[in-house]
Amino acid sequence: MHTGGEPVRIVVSGYPLLEGDTILEKRNYAKDAKDHFRKMLMFEPRGHHDMYGVLLVKPDNQRADIGVLFIHNEGYSTMCGHAVISLGRFAVDYNYVKLTEPETQVNIQCPCGLVKTTVECKDGKTGAVRFESVVAFVSHTGLQVEVPGYGLVTVDIVYGGAFYAIITDTELGVNVVDSTIEDIANAGQAVTSALQGSTVIEHPDSEDLSFLYGTIITDGKDEWHAEKPTSSICIFAEKQVDRSPCGSGTTGRVALQYHKGQIGLGQQRIFKNSKTMSQFTATALREATLGKYKGVVVEVKGHGYYTGEGLYIREAKDDLGRGFLIN
Repeated sequence: MHTGGEPVRIVVSGYPLLEGDTILEKRNYAKDAKDHFRKMLMFEPRGHHDMYGVLLVKPDNQRADIGVLFIHNEGYSTMCGHAVISLGRFAVDYNYVKLTEPETQVNIQCPCGLVKTTVECKDGKTGAVRFESVVAFVSHTGLQVEVPGYGLVTVDIVYGGAFYAIITDTELGVNVVDSTIEDIANAGQAVTSALQGSTVIEHPDSEDLSFLYGTIITDGKDEWHAEKPTSSICIFAEKQVDRSPCGSGTTGRVALQYHKGQIGLGQQRIFKNSKTMSQFTATALREATLGKYKGVVVEVKGHGYYTGEGLYIREAKDDLGRGFLIN
């Protein structure tokens, strides 16, 4: 599938059993013992540098309909909004959850926690999906960091199921609409690398969630009227470029806007990927807390689409088939 142009390769069978009582234990086991399967599916020749995937696992949360792990070029995400949007449709269409009209609720256990999705259904067919993620909050504001090649810049750090640095394109001397994707990706990766070496990231519940996942470069138009989209590009993992507006990043951006008084509860904003022009809508639903952080619950809406079905194999003598990336 794809959501907003960003791939969602859903593995429905053939992956080895991932051991562990909790979803975070399964994530750690996949990383430590079965990571060669991730590389085989995400890397060339079956994938590419920007491929993204989902592993279906048995949930340990009794309220969950399905459990999932997210995989990409560097490892394992804690949350992925674009994947959740496609997974909502998938779960209904493939009978993991019984279809009801006009909406079907699908509860998805992600490494960050339980994510409630609502799938629009009409005449037996699934449509748009919206999700409520875990509590989103602001970790740092006005943080100054020296970024090699870009100088001293100011960033905010937010959590929307994963931690992101938020920075405007003018801070970095790029333009999210007109600059090349290579220039944007290099700038975003430089910010992430600088922060990873200088800034402590703490999640109140789990050390496994306490890391900076990527950087979102925005057009800085956070105070625009809701009818006018704000554009951005998310660079995550190993300089992977999100083709969608980034669901968990959008969640974090809404938390930041609410924190700064740029959006109110119940107000909807439109977020756009500056290259594919795909859009998500997002709304700050209600205030909430997570540990010491005061944040908000955010609803994000988008569309996921099917692109095909495939069977992947590796012959015994095919060493390149184990997966590779060319820098």
